[in-house]
Amino acid sequence: MIFSAAFKVYSTLSSRRFISDLADAHAKNYISKVPHFNSIFNYLESTEITPILRELIARSSLPLKAIEIDFAVDSSGFSTCQYVRWFNAKYGKEVDNHDWIKVHLMTGVRTNVVTSVEVTSRHANDSPQLPALVHSTATNFTVREVSADKGYSSIENHNAIAEVGATPYILFKSNATGSSGGLFEKMFHYYSFNRDAFLASYHKRSNIESTFSMIKAKFGSRIRSKGATAQINEALCKVLAHNLCCVIQSMFEFNVVPTFCAGSSLAQIPL
Repeated sequence: MIFSAAFKVYSTLSSRRFISDLADAHAKNYISKVPHFNSIFNYLESTEITPILRELIARSSLPLKAIEIDFAVDSSGFSTCQYVRWFNAKYGKEVDNHDWIKVHLMTGVRTNVVTSVEVTSRHANDSPQLPALVHSTATNFTVREVSADKGYSSIENHNAIAEVGATPYILFKSNATGSSGGLFEKMFHYYSFNRDAFLASYHKRSNIESTFSMIKAKFGSRIRSKGATAQINEALCKVLAHNLCCVIQSMFEFNVVPTFCAGSSLAQIPL
């Protein structure tokens, strides 16, 4: 059912039209039987598949372990079918707009593969999500640099990146000073007196904008599911499908031999 759900999100088709693709997958022995299209919705509503999808996203990034050492963090919104209403100061009246969820990603800057992900409501702040993303990535990857925009600028985030042995390149806010001490102060002075060198590493974060653009262009910027759990799982399926595309592209661009088993050589690059 996870294969069917991820395949359905990958296809971007409605469930009824997607059944023919599932029938083809069944004929090729990818699945044991063709499920009813409502069964896909029912499984997307299950909280039990959420940790499995997270694990699959992590595993799908493992073949690129030998390539990615610099990473970037950011978030982006995916609209849902629900609506929210608020007062619009420009037009002087209440307006209805699509509600959305926020997808927080950490990606490699060379292949755009997603190494860790968090899905939250639209009200969640970006900065508190960084430590979990960094530590999850450091479990599988050697992290050398982490770049992020000024929305993530905090002492806690600098320290969280340093804990995994990496260097933070987070843009500083206009009111930032070096009076706080520690790593935050060191990076602030490095930013102040070595601006070009700092920005050379910081601007690697532009690649995460490409990552979100790739996901939305291929698999859509809208979440079709209505339930909160289903929306999270559908967003995770989009990220999983994106990772598989990145692995396939890297097979040809970097001559990577994909190996998804953590107990073996995770990636082999012919010299």
